[in-house]
Amino acid sequence: MGEVAGIRRYPVKSARGESLGEVSVESGGLAGDRAWACVDDADQTIGSAKHPRRWGGLLEVTAAGVPATIEVGGSRYAAGSPEADKALGEHLGRPVRLTRTVPAQPRIHRLLPDDPGMVPDWLAELRPGQERLEESGGYARTGRFVDFGAVHLVTTGALAELAERVGRPVAADRFRPNLVITADADPEPGAELRIGDVVLRVLFRTPRCVVPGLGQTGLPADPAVLRTLARHYRVRVFGDGKAACFGVYADVLQPGHLKLGTPVTPA
Repeated sequence: MGEVAGIRRYPVKSARGESLGEVSVESGGLAGDRAWACVDDADQTIGSAKHPRRWGGLLEVTAAGVPATIEVGGSRYAAGSPEADKALGEHLGRPVRLTRTVPAQPRIHRLLPDDPGMVPDWLAELRPGQERLEESGGYARTGRFVDFGAVHLVTTGALAELAERVGRPVAADRFRPNLVITADADPEPGAELRIGDVVLRVLFRTPRCVVPGLGQTGLPADPAVLRTLARHYRVRVFGDGKAACFGVYADVLQPGHLKLGTPVTPA
């Protein structure tokens, strides 16, 4: 296919992450990826920028390292410390705490995009722009705060095609991938990829939420990205109907270590 052109880790769900030159890959994903999440003390829901009015401020928080640290308002704190929780609460405007424990029934708040084409078929009974409280099934699969697959990847070819349709470059960071692969197009569901001694199996294309269109540190809001996804990227996901998708989820068949520039080949 090509090679690894980017490695990104997000130690705290919905916070900004870090670019890496190399990383260990475990059965649950990149070492340290989505290991932490923010919890609302009031209703015990997990913080997700899928509801930007509640949690969009996390996109201005930077998380890095193993053990993880967070940076809020120019100050750095150890994840899980009282100081980190206090700083996050002041930043978000309500009491919150960081946790590494995946709840038995994890719930998140979601705000559906305004464009009808961004609403997946399995949520067709809801209106664009409607709020929803839902359980997140991916956490139990991996023991981490991921939406489903252990690894999320995008390709340079798919990003180039999207940029052509939008009319300007679209940063990979908008999609919060773990890996950026040089390839003409995304691998097909069911494909197995060898990256050094790591083997991944592609599960399905990644349904998108509001996050790619949101303003983030270093990236302005860009509703045109969501409009383009809604019009050109609706595909069938398993047997649940169609959704606007970009990138793919994958599970780890064989853990190992990978570096930038590592070739990606069929397994």
